[in-house]
Amino acid sequence: MVNKILFWSGFGLAVRFWQLGIEMRPFFSQPWAYPIYGCIGASFGYYLQGVDNNQMRYLKETRDRLLEKRRRRAEREGAPNIGTEYQKNQEGLFASPKVMVEKGEHIPDGTVERTQAAA
Repeated sequence: MVNKILFWSGFGLAVRFWQLGIEMRPFFSQPWAYPIYGCIGASFGYYLQGVDNNQMRYLKETRDRLLEKRRRRAEREGAPNIGTEYQKNQEGLFASPKVMVEKGEHIPDGTVERTQAAA
């Protein structure tokens, strides 16, 4: 969160320097304006962080709803697998979460991660 706020406050200060450079005015003739531009940039960064948090929350809720829907459908239809093999082996926001690790002598590498869907 802090990195976006710091970046955009620095961007606000850079805009002020750019503005004065275009006008060919001295940089420190009005030093009280720099905190204003920095605060405007910081508030924009804070706003963007909130937007990012809301979007990630929405995507997580959507993913959880989809996984729950897949699980219910699999239980209803009696299918042991949910999703394609590609989906089960991927990681990321839209992939099935990996929750179980199998260990045993019969497994070539020693451990295998299985998705909740494959369990």
